[in-house]
Amino acid sequence: MARPKTFWTYIMASESGVLYVGATSGLVSRVMQHKSKLIPGFTQKYNVTKLIWFGAHSSVRAAISREKEIKGWSRIKKVKLIEEHNPTWKDPSLS
Repeated sequence: MARPKTFWTYIMASESGVLYVGATSGLVSRVMQHKSKLIPGFTQKYNVTKLIWFGAHSSVRAAISREKEIKGWSRIKKVKLIEEHNPTWKDPSLS
């Protein structure tokens, strides 16, 4: 039987603290695209290459809904979410 698909909401940061919120069905490959600067636009322009938070969802709608919710938050609220789970802002993809 096929394993249920997982969808992800994630936050990435630059070394200077610029934040990017996204959603994807392939977290590992998407993070590698950001790190390799293969995605033109905001993350490439602002050198956003550090994964600092992610959350799993069982549907694409839930992941996108969470992405939109977080994007609507203030920076202070986003930082609080990040630091509740990752107080040092360590990139778990480097472990």
